[in-house]
Amino acid sequence: MLVVAATERELELLESADTFCCGIGPVEAGLQTARAIAERRPDAVLHIGIAGAHGIEPPALVLGSEAVYCDILDLNRTLPRVERVRPDAELLARVREVLPEAHVLPIGTTGKVGGGTGCDVEAMEGFGVLRACELAGVPAVELRAISNAVGEPDRGKWRFDEAFAALADALQRLDVL
Repeated sequence: MLVVAATERELELLESADTFCCGIGPVEAGLQTARAIAERRPDAVLHIGIAGAHGIEPPALVLGSEAVYCDILDLNRTLPRVERVRPDAELLARVREVLPEAHVLPIGTTGKVGGGTGCDVEAMEGFGVLRACELAGVPAVELRAISNAVGEPDRGKWRFDEAFAALADALQRLDVL
């Protein structure tokens, strides 16, 4: 399994796993993940990271029931577009067995902090990673640890250390470490 994250700090949680840093933002994440899949040909992808949320206290875990590309949502659209991608159902079920306390919710993907409309959970790379996996036929799932309330302007109140610890614990339980 290839473990993908936006930053090296998120990947520092893993010592012996096959990892890849996809970069920050939906476009970079999608392009770099597609490249990594072509080069490494993984059997599956676990996309990890921290996220913001509305009404979910840090450091809760969230598994994505779908990744929603919030930057292109348009209820009045006239052109077809891909706005949502779902994780592999079997992989999601296996991860849920190990992490039963994790919320299973849509995770909004946006290129701007605070731009994730319509979802309680907001991150920046999920749609890009999962869409690259979907197009390549590679099973994937997104796992996030909540670090902050969406819209909290004081980043000193963001609970990064707690979110990283929760993510590390989840990865250890998933036997990814």
